[in-house]
Amino acid sequence: MDSDQMDFEPLHVPERLIPLPLSVSGQAREMLAAFARGDTAAYPASDDLASWKAMIKASDEGMSAMIFTAAHDAASQAEPIDLGGVPSYRAVPRNTANGAPDILFDLHGGGLILGGGDLVRRFAMKAATEYEVEVFAPDYRMPPDFPYPTPLDDCVAAFLALLELHPAERIIVQGASAGGNLAAALMLRLREIGAPFPAGLILQTPEIDLTESGDSFQTNRGVDVVLRDSLMPINVLYANGHDLRDPTLSPLFADFSKGFPPTIISTGTRDLFLSNAVRFHNTIRRAGVPSELIVMEAMPHGGFMGAPEDAELLEDLRGWAQRIWRRTSQP
Repeated sequence: MDSDQMDFEPLHVPERLIPLPLSVSGQAREMLAAFARGDTAAYPASDDLASWKAMIKASDEGMSAMIFTAAHDAASQAEPIDLGGVPSYRAVPRNTANGAPDILFDLHGGGLILGGGDLVRRFAMKAATEYEVEVFAPDYRMPPDFPYPTPLDDCVAAFLALLELHPAERIIVQGASAGGNLAAALMLRLREIGAPFPAGLILQTPEIDLTESGDSFQTNRGVDVVLRDSLMPINVLYANGHDLRDPTLSPLFADFSKGFPPTIISTGTRDLFLSNAVRFHNTIRRAGVPSELIVMEAMPHGGFMGAPEDAELLEDLRGWAQRIWRRTSQP
């Protein structure tokens, strides 16, 4: 019998309380405590599109309220731009308003259904402030009206249009969570059509496996105070009847021996997607792809919402990006 089909007895763990970690800053502990008091909402039925849209609207409003924008508004500015027919935003630091040689192509997160519209502009300004470079961010379409492959098609179209404005070796692609899924899938599409890769890829806690087969989907379930439970209802809505193991839906299962750009991946020990990051790093590393993995202590999905540990992670990611840009700018 195939070992995958064998019926193993699950590990029985005694019920216990998990204390706040003493190994992180007080601000990080406060965030974990505050988010632990929140409730997990049930997902609508897959065919109840009106309820999905209402949930998305409410969630986007909540996300908007959480984003601190005053510093980004002061440090950067953004304007709408069309990239290959995809409504997008171009954001630049105010001290480089005429453009910068280094480019970040930013794909927002949001569980494949959230974060669109004006949030794209705000995320782009945040990235421009943090990395101090020019940022292009597509407002890719999403379910329930536009399931797979439309979101990925939009990202491909926008990136190809960006290549007409800037050389690939000056571009780094960044994707957070669902954006990490799309960023990795974008690389597979570029490879398929023979388009150039960007200089590098930043994947922050990527939603790289929609089958949710990794160990942390069990061990960190309920421990991650941001993503407390499975996103499978959303994954099924996004996939629109396609096999979740398709590499352009779950890039973890792709063949990376055919090429992939240098990649840095971040996650945390309390992240529901911890296994995604670890498995993806190991998979591409074994295929010979230059890859780095950062695992932050006690960090849940998406970070600590402004604690010092978030600044430490950003410093590492920005340092990696600057090394890539310097390397590609050398004759």
